[in-house]
Amino acid sequence: MRDRFRRSMERLLASQERLSELFWPFARMPGPKPRTRRKPTTIPPLVEIADFGPNPGNLRMLAHIPEGLAAGAPLVVVLHGCRQTAESYDRAAGWTALADERGFAVLYAEQKETNNPRRCFNWFRPSEVTRGRGELMSIRQMIAHLSGQAASDPERIYVTGLSAGGAMTSALLANYPALFAGGAIIAGLPFGAARDATHAFEAMAQAPAHTATEWGDLVRKASPDIAPGPLVSVWHGTADETVSISNAAAILRQWADVYGLDPLGYAESRTKGRRTRRWRDADGRVLMEYHEIAGLGHGTPVERGEGGGYALRKEPFMLEAGFSSTLEIARGWGLLHRR
Repeated sequence: MRDRFRRSMERLLASQERLSELFWPFARMPGPKPRTRRKPTTIPPLVEIADFGPNPGNLRMLAHIPEGLAAGAPLVVVLHGCRQTAESYDRAAGWTALADERGFAVLYAEQKETNNPRRCFNWFRPSEVTRGRGELMSIRQMIAHLSGQAASDPERIYVTGLSAGGAMTSALLANYPALFAGGAIIAGLPFGAARDATHAFEAMAQAPAHTATEWGDLVRKASPDIAPGPLVSVWHGTADETVSISNAAAILRQWADVYGLDPLGYAESRTKGRRTRRWRDADGRVLMEYHEIAGLGHGTPVERGEGGGYALRKEPFMLEAGFSSTLEIARGWGLLHRR
């Protein structure tokens, strides 16, 4: 009896094995070989500097000065977005690693939760984005402190930011245009898009319907004697559902009016998934450029890799795009020379 039962079980198991081979041919294939892990890039540390000035906006200052950096090197200011920190942004943007490779100082201003529970810079409050006041003044004090400490070239100070940091970049360029050689606004908003939290959310959903002159007047009111100065670079994804791409168009209208540029007087180039437009002055100098990334959501375009300008790991709102916006921005600013 037991022998018959055993033989029956053997026939059943054999039958199941044949069925498995027939209908699930891949089940018996060996699994993929484990991937060899590449040695991760070492991220240079950001050092907090507490005593940089009165700090009316109550922000944190973090900086990196590469060892042996010569006097007269550039300075890059980086402003994170909501729900980010300076360290998390840098892990994916790679600015400090790039600074070590190419020779420039990096400054991160960081928001505190006591100022904004979501760590957003308060770009929509006039008290925070008026020249000489609030968070804007804190960042200005940080720049003065670090540029003195690093002996930076005053003609090569640049600023970039994402989302709320991008809107704060707009505010810095509008209020201190002579301070910066260039600014890159990523998924941000034009200066003066809102004056309180309610209108900030409305502007994020759809840029206010101002004329180009009205947009330009907001900058001229902040800086009456403004002259064509910083290169204004605008980056935005077509699939951004947090900050409408209409804000990119509004930023371009704002600065085209300030600089007296023909809105249609651009040269356009296209690469896979990206459209770039550049506006030049009569001498051929680029004053404004626009990078539209097809299918990109709300975040900074990054590329995973090793070395300066590449993303070491995934971080919130740092989106794989097949290219590094850090490297593209740095190239436009002339920072990719060898040390």
